[in-house]
Amino acid sequence: MANVKVAVRVRPLNQREVGMESKVIIEMDGKKTRIYNPKVSMSFHQGDTARDRFKEFVYDYSYWSVDRDDSNFTSQERVFVDLGTKVVDSAFEGYNACTFAYGQTGSGKTHTMMGSEDEVGLIPRICKTLFSRMQQNGDNGITFRTEVSYLEIYNEKVKDLLKKDSQHHNLRLREHPKLGPYVQDLSKHLVMNYGDVEQLMNQGNSIRTTATTKMNDTSSRSHAIFTLTFVQAKFDRDMPIETVSKIHLVDLAGSERADSSGATGDRLKEGGHINKSLVTLGSVISALADISISEIGRAHV
Repeated sequence: MANVKVAVRVRPLNQREVGMESKVIIEMDGKKTRIYNPKVSMSFHQGDTARDRFKEFVYDYSYWSVDRDDSNFTSQERVFVDLGTKVVDSAFEGYNACTFAYGQTGSGKTHTMMGSEDEVGLIPRICKTLFSRMQQNGDNGITFRTEVSYLEIYNEKVKDLLKKDSQHHNLRLREHPKLGPYVQDLSKHLVMNYGDVEQLMNQGNSIRTTATTKMNDTSSRSHAIFTLTFVQAKFDRDMPIETVSKIHLVDLAGSERADSSGATGDRLKEGGHINKSLVTLGSVISALADISISEIGRAHV
């Protein structure tokens, strides 16, 4: 059975929003996230209802990252402890795992997933912890093998971010009768430690498609998928056993409105493809939720 966790995170106002004198309209209390409608007065008036003033949602985790001086501030480390450690645990237990960030352009997805030199994100922390755990378990008669691949989906076409001579987005998506969907001719790279992973990650990030829009100076114009294929081999009663797990770490491009982002020409075309693919993703999630309802009588999001 799939184990799905959903977290929402609020970032600080950026310079553009500060210049527009924008206000924070989000409140968080435990797992609850409340969004206020700034067009409706907070005081009671005839005809007003609570539904008009705010909407409230409940998630597995609600992360407040607006003010570092706030006692409820959520750091990159906290996000990793809550979400990343479970991904590593799943891999060692032989399960596939996937983590992705979804949201509007400029909402902080890449910061949460990749981070910066001072504030390392979820993807590097997961990779580093994976190798640290391997080192700890190496004395238990288990051998490990890890390969990585890195691709981007730009304008509905796939490009290998780790192939040096890859100048075009021309890889094809196939489906194996037993293994499921895969990208044909996508390169895989053997890694021996976290340093190897970091080098390949930086190499791929350096050629990932980005651009400047009114809403984001370094807007990701593609979906990026960093995949680790994790193999554990050991002997059980003199019989060789091999367990293969895949960890997909996904940084999605953000949804956007053309009038807000100021997109024209190529940027407008990119935005159209990004929004189309995100709508498709939403349809898939909705379909999976419908299946859950039919199977267990209720859905958990």
